[in-house]
Amino acid sequence: MNTHAHTLRLLLCGCLVLASSLAFASGIAVTTYHYDSLRTGWNKQETVLSASAFPSTFGVLSTVAVDDQVDAQPLLVPSETIAGAVHDVLYVVTENNTVYALDAKSGQVLLTRNLGAPVPTPLGCANNGPNVGITSTPVIDLTRDRMYVMAYVNGTTPQYQLHSLNITTLADAFPPLTVAASHKLTDGSKFAFNATYQRQRPALLELNGTVYAGFGSFCDFSASFSRGWVLGWAGHGLIPLTGHELNDTQATSPTSFFLSSVWMSGFGLSSNGTTIFFSTGNSDCNFYLSPELCPTQSTYDGVTNIQESVVGLAPSLTTRTGVFTPSNVFQMDMEDADLGAGGVLLLPTLSGVNLAAIVSKDGRLFLLNQSSLSTALDTHQLASGCWCGATYYRGSDGIGRVVTGAGSLQTWQVSTTPAPHLVAESTTAMPKDDQDPGFFTVVSSNQRQAGTAIIWAVGRPTGTPANLTLYAFAATPAANGTLQQLYSAPAGSWPNTGANANVVPLVANGKVYVGAYKTVTIFGRNATGAAATPAAASASASAAAATPAVAVGESLTASESRVTGTLLAIDGTNLTLLTRTGQTVQVDAAAAVANERVPIFVVGQPYTVVAAPHTPDAPWQASAITRAKPGQGAWPQDEQ
Repeated sequence: MNTHAHTLRLLLCGCLVLASSLAFASGIAVTTYHYDSLRTGWNKQETVLSASAFPSTFGVLSTVAVDDQVDAQPLLVPSETIAGAVHDVLYVVTENNTVYALDAKSGQVLLTRNLGAPVPTPLGCANNGPNVGITSTPVIDLTRDRMYVMAYVNGTTPQYQLHSLNITTLADAFPPLTVAASHKLTDGSKFAFNATYQRQRPALLELNGTVYAGFGSFCDFSASFSRGWVLGWAGHGLIPLTGHELNDTQATSPTSFFLSSVWMSGFGLSSNGTTIFFSTGNSDCNFYLSPELCPTQSTYDGVTNIQESVVGLAPSLTTRTGVFTPSNVFQMDMEDADLGAGGVLLLPTLSGVNLAAIVSKDGRLFLLNQSSLSTALDTHQLASGCWCGATYYRGSDGIGRVVTGAGSLQTWQVSTTPAPHLVAESTTAMPKDDQDPGFFTVVSSNQRQAGTAIIWAVGRPTGTPANLTLYAFAATPAANGTLQQLYSAPAGSWPNTGANANVVPLVANGKVYVGAYKTVTIFGRNATGAAATPAAASASASAAAATPAVAVGESLTASESRVTGTLLAIDGTNLTLLTRTGQTVQVDAAAAVANERVPIFVVGQPYTVVAAPHTPDAPWQASAITRAKPGQGAWPQDEQ
C-alpha cells in the first residue's frame, strides 16, 4: 500500500473528506474534474503562484507528446511510487483511448496503457475529433489507488468499457465492464442502452464509492434511438446499480425525436454529498423545418421528459429530488438553445443556503436553490451563449464569487440578503474566437489571503494557426471594473476547429497543465523560453504520436463532397445556404432527414453539408448535415 493512501485511509476513519483536492507533503492531489465534486474549480491551496507577485519567469517548462487529442482535464497525485521511484504523477487520457502517467515536474512519460481502438467519427458526427475514445475526465479514488476511466472502443459494434485502473501500474484491478442498461418506458416496454448512439462526454463522478456517468448523443443524430442517461456502478467490483436515470421515458413522440441528452460540454456531474446534479439538452425537432415533420407543442412534462432542465437525483438513481426548467422550454428546443450546454456548479453553503449556478447556450445565468430547484432565484442575460461551466471562489473579503466565461470573463458577487442573488462585479473582454462562445475557468489562491487569487482560462482557437491560449488574470478588479491580465501564451494547437476545445487547465503546486492536440504543456516558474523542447516519451508513446490523425472535416471519402454556409431559408426539406464566398447553394436534405443525420435548423445559423459528389447547377444531395461554428475561420474547407 502506498504511504499517502494509507495515511488517507486513516484520515477517513471517523471523518468526512469533503473535497477531492487533498494536501500531501509535496503538494495537493487533484483527483476529479474542477477540483471537487461541487465542481467549484477552486484550488485554494496554491502557495507558489500569486497574483500580487506573479513570477516574471513564468512560462513553458516542457511540452509532452501524446498520441491524440486531449479533451479531458488532467489529474494529479503527488508522491506516488511507480517502478520503485517516487514521482508527482500527472494522469492524462486521449481520444485514442490511451492513458498516460507523466512525471508532473519534468513531463517524463512513466507509464502508458491503451484501452482499445477508438471509434472513428461516430455516426458521421464530426464535432469532436477524428477519433472518439476517452472524452470524459476520469476520477481517482486514493483510498483504493484506483482511477476510473470510460473508454469508447470500436468493434463489431461500439462499446463503452469502464475500467478500474491501479494508478501505480495502469493495470485493471477488475475486468473492464461493458456498459449496459435498460429502463421501462411509459407503455411498460423496455428501452435498452445502445452504445452506438450514446456519447459519454461529462466528467465522471465518484460519490461514496460509486462511480456515475452521463450520456448524450452524437450531433443529435439518430434522435429516435438516442436518449439521455445517467448510470452508476459500485467502484469496488464495478457492479452496476439497479437504478437508472433515463431523461425521456415517453414511448412515442410526434416525430420519434427523443434525446434530452446529458452532455454539458464535458463539465462533470456534480454532487453536494447527498444529491447528484446535471443538466439536459433539447428534445423535439424543429417545427420550422416542416409542419408535418415536427410537433407544434412541447413533449416536456417534467416527469416523463425533462429536456432543457437542471435535475437533482438521489444517488440510487431511482428518485429525482427536483427539476428546474426555464418557462420557454419549447422555444429553447426549437432553437437548439440547450440549457445542457453548461454544467451545474454547486456553491458551498453560504449563510445556511445551498446555491447552484448554470449558464445556458442562449446566454442566461441562473442562480438556483439546491434544495428547491423549481424556480430560479435570480437570472441574468449575458453577452453571449455558453458552451462552458462556471467557477466559484471566495475572496479575502469573505464574499463568495461566481466566475463565468460566456464570451467575456465576468465575476459576480454572491449575496444572500434580502434574498439570494448575484451582483455583477467585473467584466473583462476576451479575444473573439471562431468556435462556439464560452470558455472554462479555474481559480487558484492561497486560502483567502489578499492578492493571491488568480483566474485561469484557456481560450479557444481563432484563425490560423489554430492555437489554444493560456490566460491568467488577477481576480481582484481594477478601478475600471476589469481584471488585470497577468499572462498569456500559446498552449498547444487545436487543428480540429470544427470541434470545440472544452479545455480546462489544471493549476496545482506552482504549475499549470494544459492538454491539447497531441500535446500536454507544462507551465511554471523559471521557464527558459516560451517554446520548450518536447519531453522524451516512451517508445510506445512516441510511435503512437508519430501516427498522423486527420483533422475534423478532412476525412471525406472520394464519393463525398462538402459545403458550409449560413442558412438563409427553409422550404420543407429544401435548404438555401450562403457560403463564405457569397455563393447561394440549394440543398436537398430529404435523405439526411430520413436517416436522422440532421440537427435542429435555425435560420441565420451556419451548417456543414456532406453530400454525394456535387453536380454543378443541381441541388446538393445531403447525406448528413451538422451545425457549423459561428466563425468562418472554424468552417471546414468546401470540397466538391
